[in-house]
Amino acid sequence: MDASQGSIVRVPSRRTQETTEATVAFEIAGYSLLKGLDRGEFLYSPPFFTNGYEWCILYYPDGSGDERSQGFASVFLKLLTKNALVRAFYKLWHLDAVRGHIIKPVFSSQVTNVFGPKSPSWGFEKFMKTTELMYVRNDCLVMEWEVRIIKETLEIKVPPSELSDNLATLLEGKKGADVTFKVQGEIFFAHKILLAMRSAVFDAKFYGPMAMGEKESQDITIDDMQPPVFKAFLHFIYTDSLPSMVDLDDNDKIEMVKHLLVAADKYAMERMKVICEGMLCKSLDVETVATILALAEQYHCSNLKDACIEFILSSNRMNDVLASQGYLHLKRSFPHIIVDLFERTVKSRKI
Repeated sequence: MDASQGSIVRVPSRRTQETTEATVAFEIAGYSLLKGLDRGEFLYSPPFFTNGYEWCILYYPDGSGDERSQGFASVFLKLLTKNALVRAFYKLWHLDAVRGHIIKPVFSSQVTNVFGPKSPSWGFEKFMKTTELMYVRNDCLVMEWEVRIIKETLEIKVPPSELSDNLATLLEGKKGADVTFKVQGEIFFAHKILLAMRSAVFDAKFYGPMAMGEKESQDITIDDMQPPVFKAFLHFIYTDSLPSMVDLDDNDKIEMVKHLLVAADKYAMERMKVICEGMLCKSLDVETVATILALAEQYHCSNLKDACIEFILSSNRMNDVLASQGYLHLKRSFPHIIVDLFERTVKSRKI
């Protein structure tokens, strides 16, 4: 028996680093009064926050207590936030309390340190000799710390949703279908619950108080749509997008969209109806605008209607539209629109 093979899914990811900087000053006035403190005893600065973490500065006038600090004052940056793990880089320099100038040298951590429960403090054991106090000016020690927090994040690229493709496959594969539509000799399979979820009309037809009987709701005949239109209509119901129409020429595409708008209106598919309106707005010309205006009036598409009227009134297109075949249908079926056009034309000329 052949060994089973498993597929490996590679998820694209990228590790990025963000830094947040903060500068804090710590001033110790009356430095001579610290002589009584023993090794291991310290002063601490007021707490400060950066990037959501709480910190303070610890200063040991006679050393931290570690053998390495004997004869030296020590200073440390301490993370106060509990149970946190933070990577940080830090620098320390001194200011002349009178002049405000930096007193060299500048101390800095050579590498990024990890502050956490096991090592909450990092800094300098041999800060300055206790016998020289080279950074003390006028009995005052002023330190400035620059703390740079490094936040590392792993960005995982989420693949695009496959829901639309999966539902398109469900429609094409007929799996679990419980209703068939007969459209001029062609049979289409679908799923009642999905149709009802997308259309209030189908919901009422299948599950409402006046729902069709079980047998009637399994086989439905559609008399007012062409098979290609119904196929595109089902595609939108399942995928929330219209199918590609690259194989249609411009005139056939416009006719398809007009029929889909009618279907969207009939089955209360408002989003589909608005999409069709937008597509028709972009395809207006002097030969089709009158027909599309009549369609907009009949199916209460106010935005499409306004776009048609604006197109007719702009650039002196009125005479060309009056000569088109669609104008006769518009004049016969919706004479009030002609009056509206006339009134708007008069107003525009007065302006």
